[in-house]
Parts: sequence; C-alpha cells; structure tokens
Amino acid sequence: MDALLIAGIVLVLFAVFTVLRAVRIVPQARARNVERLGRYHRTLQPGLNFVIPYIDRVYPMIDLREQVVSFRPQPVITEDNLVVEIDTVLYFQVTDPRAAAYEISNYIQAIEQLTVTTMRNVIGSMDLEKTLTSRDSINSQLRGVLDEATGKWGIRVNRVEVKAIDPPRTIKDAMEKQMRAERDKRAAILNAEGQRQSQILTAQGEKQSNILRAEGERTAAILRAEGQARAIDEIFQAVHRNDPDPKLLAYQYLQVLPQLAQGENNTFWVIPGEVTSALESVSKAFSQSLPKSAATRSEETGGHEAAAAAAEEAAAAEEAAQEAVADAAEPEGSGPRQIGAAPPTAGDPLAAHPDPQRVRR
Repeated sequence: MDALLIAGIVLVLFAVFTVLRAVRIVPQARARNVERLGRYHRTLQPGLNFVIPYIDRVYPMIDLREQVVSFRPQPVITEDNLVVEIDTVLYFQVTDPRAAAYEISNYIQAIEQLTVTTMRNVIGSMDLEKTLTSRDSINSQLRGVLDEATGKWGIRVNRVEVKAIDPPRTIKDAMEKQMRAERDKRAAILNAEGQRQSQILTAQGEKQSNILRAEGERTAAILRAEGQARAIDEIFQAVHRNDPDPKLLAYQYLQVLPQLAQGENNTFWVIPGEVTSALESVSKAFSQSLPKSAATRSEETGGHEAAAAAAEEAAAAEEAAQEAVADAAEPEGSGPRQIGAAPPTAGDPLAAHPDPQRVRR
C-alpha cells in the first residue's frame, strides 16, 4: 500500500507538472520562440498558448517594445587628429523575434559595436569644430547605417543620439579662451557701434541745432534791420514833414556831443568849430522861448535905462555936429575952429565896446 500510494502521488505530480509545461502564457508586447526537436517551430503570441511538453522547447521572452540603450563613451579621432570621447544613446525595436534570436547571437552587443565603428567612420571625416556643430548630421548618418545593417536581424533602429562630445582638457581651455576672445571682440564691436551711432546722432543734433539757430539769427537780423529801416524812414519823414529849424538841429547836435566822452579811454577829444555857432543858436532859442525870470526883468530894466541915457548922449552929439556944420558954413575970416567929435562919455556902450569888424581891420 505504501508503495502504491507513493507511485500514485508521483504520477499525479508528474501529470500536474506536464500540464504546467504544456500551458504558456505570454504577456502583451512580448514573444517567445518555440523549437520542436531542435528546429524552430513557431513564435508564441501574447495570450494563452499550448505546447507539447518534453518535445517543444520554449525560449525566453523577447521584448517587442522600443528599447533605449546607452553606450559608454568611446574614443574617436577627428580629421584634425584630436581624440574626443563620444557618448551615444540608441533607440531600437525588435520587429522579428525569430531573426533576432537566430540571425545573431547578441544583438545588443552587435548594435553597440556597429555604432562605434560607424561613428568613428563618420567623425573621422570631420574636424573638431564641425563635429561639435554637426550633431544632427552625425545622428542621421548613424541611423541610416545602423538601420540598414540591423534590418536582417529583425531590429529597427528608430533614433540615434550623440549625448556628449568631450574633447581633451587642453582643447577645452583653448576653446574657452577662443570663446572669451570672440565675446570680447563682439562686445568691443557693439560698444564701438554704439559710440559711433551716438556720435552720429549727436553731430546730427548739433547740425540741426546750428541750422535752426542760424535761421533764427538771420530772421532776427532781418526783422531788426527792417525795424531800424522803418524807424529811420519814419524819423526822416517826420523831420521833413515838420520842417525843423536850425535851432532844433543845433540842440540835437549838442545832445550828441557828451557821448564822445563816455568811453573809459577817452582822455582827449576835439570840439569842432561849429559848436560856437550851435551854442549861439541854442542860447538865442532858449532866451526867446523860456519865460523871463525876475532877475532877467531887472537886468532888462537897467538895460532900458542905459539905452535911454545912450539915446540922450546921441542926441547931444547930434546937436554938436549940427553946430559944427553951421560954424563951417560961416566966412573964413571968422577964425579957425577945431572940428572934432565930442569926447566919449563914460556911459557910452559903443566907446566901451568898439566894433569888432573895425578892430579886426
């Protein structure tokens, strides 16, 4: 009984194990290859699948989703003999599980090595400057070569990205110096352009200001000249219209004379000979036009008395002259008589002031 029980238990366990090996459940976006008696039989699709135990061999699952693989940095020599390290990222997807399993033993390693060799071939034809600025071109060339080579492996390369390009430290320092020099140059150029533009705008503003100032001065000078001309014309017309006499002209002449001595350095100035006649005209004009004061009237009264005395003396002199004429008309025998003018009296103004014309002669 014990032996039979053990044998039954063994058979039950074997049957359960056989059933479990006959049933295969494959998740979505996965695939498993099946070999029957050492040959490829089929690929299990996602879901419930049945196989023949102990005859069919089911291989591990293959992921059909897009996968991302980052490769370690690889040294690459550029065209100008500089060693740079390039880090790449690869995006690929398995489209044929059978080809991925039977066409190549390790497609990940194959893709990595193919990426490195293709990258060295592409970057070897570029210098460092072009390598740093041509990432899109490098990515497209790598993708084209990898997609063509991995097509027979049942793999589609969707994208290849150059993640980092690391030149040597000395090259980095030189690039930083060059970049700093370029920025300094650009800053100097922009500063010079700004100063030039500022000077141009300043010069244009000064030019416009000078033009406007000159136009304003010209307009002011024209208006000033027109005003002076109009004033002179009005004065000339007023003078001719009012017909001034020499007395007014002489008075105006005397008003101008004090201006000759207004200068600080004027220590000697000449008075023309016409000033005497001008003074006489002005004095006559003031004596005739101004009202007479009490002193002037008293002087005139005294002058009238002197004139009356002078008239009496003149009458006496005339009488003496008549007597002399009568004596001259008498006969010669009457004796000689002295004919002469009466001696001048003390109050005679003519004796005190002889005729200037007679004196000059």
